[in-house]
Amino acid sequence: MVEPANPASPQLLSARSLAVLVGATALCFAAAALGSLATTPNLSPWYEGLAKPAFNPPNAAFPIAWTILFALMAVSLWRVVMLSEGASRRGALIAFAVQLVLNIGWSFAFFAARSPLLGLIEIGLLLAAIAWTIARFRAIDGLAAALLWPYLAWVGFAAVLNAAILALN
Repeated sequence: MVEPANPASPQLLSARSLAVLVGATALCFAAAALGSLATTPNLSPWYEGLAKPAFNPPNAAFPIAWTILFALMAVSLWRVVMLSEGASRRGALIAFAVQLVLNIGWSFAFFAARSPLLGLIEIGLLLAAIAWTIARFRAIDGLAAALLWPYLAWVGFAAVLNAAILALN
């Protein structure tokens, strides 16, 4: 494993670094916006009409959690881009892209298709892709990998919630 970079290292404090951070943030929040396109129109009445388990968080919790998670993903991606090169970077970016596409796909499977079953299948793939991304990122930068653990935990919780909704409906 590569030792974590000094957060004040020159490559993290350059104009290029700022541009990469802005790009990573834009990419992650564009993914959030795409997922929202599938989610928002289906909250009422479809999602609101579903039976949900007692541990279902209030709807207001989801955008707060996802905003934090997408911000962490952006910082993680930024660190990997800035602290790696070549095949190592390429493999990490492929893993990140796969999980990001699956993240968007879950909103379309669960909400747009109105299918908790498709959502559960999709979220299982997403969990595997996040774990793969963490492993690829850890080989480059321990902090970049650590920033993705809350995302993995939240998606794990979402998978349990998705399964419970499927079982109840």
